[in-house]
Amino acid sequence: MLISIIIPVYNEGKHIEENIIAIRDRAKCENVIFEFVLVDDGSSDDSFAAMQRVSERLQVSRLIRLSRNFGKESAVAAGLTEAVGEACIVMDSDLQHPPELICEMVRLWREEGYEVVDAVKADRGRESRLYKLFARLFYGAFNRMSGLELQGASDFKLMDRKAVDAWKCMNEHATFFRGMSTWVGFRRISIPFEVAERAGGSTKWSFRKLAALAIGAITSFSALPLQLVTVAGLLFMAGAVILGIETLVMWILGHAASGFTTVILLLLIIGSLLMISLGIIGTYIAKIYDEVKKRPRYVIAQHLRSVHKEISE
Repeated sequence: MLISIIIPVYNEGKHIEENIIAIRDRAKCENVIFEFVLVDDGSSDDSFAAMQRVSERLQVSRLIRLSRNFGKESAVAAGLTEAVGEACIVMDSDLQHPPELICEMVRLWREEGYEVVDAVKADRGRESRLYKLFARLFYGAFNRMSGLELQGASDFKLMDRKAVDAWKCMNEHATFFRGMSTWVGFRRISIPFEVAERAGGSTKWSFRKLAALAIGAITSFSALPLQLVTVAGLLFMAGAVILGIETLVMWILGHAASGFTTVILLLLIIGSLLMISLGIIGTYIAKIYDEVKKRPRYVIAQHLRSVHKEISE
């Protein structure tokens, strides 16, 4: 039985060899051959050379080097597209996703018939309070807007070949793996895990990248922000009708018009609302623009595959 382990790599040259070997050594399941699909997401260091070296110590490996840095989502997409296993496991290269869970994920898939096994964070590790707050707000908003529950979700999951093939049928340019893998459905189960310390290196996710990912995820799975613009417009129209009636009554009664400060504040509020509304609409138009161009999610610069006997340590 061949199972593909898909690992995106970006500037991990110093640690990728020992980390991949650690994953291999900790994930030894009965009657299972693991195909390691390592995707170099346009690293600027020697990550791909290190990946080539470690591939000589793996039973089955597939190395993919993208032509530039397309982002983790595109690297995961490349790995899922090229993997050929009966099931696929997606995980990070820094050992924060514990390899010890792999055999349990395989057991749940093979013996209990689950087609998707999600590894869910029991806690968020040593993340800053601001990061944890941002994650809580994002997942709460995403759940309410899309109807998909992702609280505590991670990219660490096993997907049956049927689920992978269904995922591959989703042809949008901008991908959000956690949301898309949940949207396809299938019989699924969640197992908790503790986020471990990073095995070398530092996170490549800046706040700007996280914010862009959050906006892209919400706008990809929900049109509710556009509906909120309509609701805000209706509320302001109702307020305008009330103020208009009040002004007319005051004029009929012969009272002088007043409230210059109120008028200025209303203009500022309405102007801000209009700019925010245009920004939301512009975000959706930009996504449509990206989709209609039909550019590929990624470009592969090099693709290597090796199958050989595993060298003992």
